[in-house]
Amino acid sequence: MTLTFTLPQIPTVAKDVMNSLPSKTVLFYGEMGVGKTTLIKELAKQLGVTNTLTSPTFSIVNEYETASDDLLYHFDCYRLENEDEALDFGIEEYLSSGNYNFIEWPEMIKSHIPANHVTIKLIKNIDGSRTLTLMPVK
Repeated sequence: MTLTFTLPQIPTVAKDVMNSLPSKTVLFYGEMGVGKTTLIKELAKQLGVTNTLTSPTFSIVNEYETASDDLLYHFDCYRLENEDEALDFGIEEYLSSGNYNFIEWPEMIKSHIPANHVTIKLIKNIDGSRTLTLMPVK
């Protein structure tokens, strides 16, 4: 699935993405400032998260309760210096929990990513719009 959108259209895009997810583990790729966290905030709203979602840049992972009593784990792996640091904060337990795992900068923990995941790539276009490509693992 590929969608091009502007920032005011993010709620509609998030709904379309949530309806297309075959996995609860979602990897978000894109340059700094492309809108990964902004999209994740809207996806969290679609899941019924009522807490204010913030970027876990310094905490690395934030936890939120969804409307269905699942948990949403939001990771920002940008600050990790190596993949072993992910083991230190328990990445394997999070990823095997059966809850939602939304991971920004997954390239920093690539050896820990489970086989059953979805990839979302975001790019910022010259006109300020974004293009999202959702790719489930085959």
